[in-house]
Amino acid sequence: MGYELRVHREPPLAYAELTAATGGDAGFVVRGTAEAGEVLARHGDGERPVATWQGRLFGCPASDWEVAQLARLAGLLGAGLVGEDGERYGIRGGIVEQVNGGTTYEFGKLEEILDAGPAQWSA
Repeated sequence: MGYELRVHREPPLAYAELTAATGGDAGFVVRGTAEAGEVLARHGDGERPVATWQGRLFGCPASDWEVAQLARLAGLLGAGLVGEDGERYGIRGGIVEQVNGGTTYEFGKLEEILDAGPAQWSA
């Protein structure tokens, strides 16, 4: 398993809220049950998994596109996106970013990342 980013919110997220927020034009599809499932993001004519639901929502991104999708998803849910080391991820002014203490790393413009698609990071 890769580096985990978790969608965190107080009060904790309920599965019904996840399914309600991802319906319609949000660009996400939830598959599975309240016990175990996954969230897929649409790209082109297909869907790609971006998060796992197991009583909590988390993902292990392998591309900027997946980080951007997780940040979008967290925003839809009124939640934060937090890494294993406590850093926060989000979208500010149309830019996907990571904030760790006083340091900010910008992944790039949200629309450009989403258009580029889920190309995986090179090792």
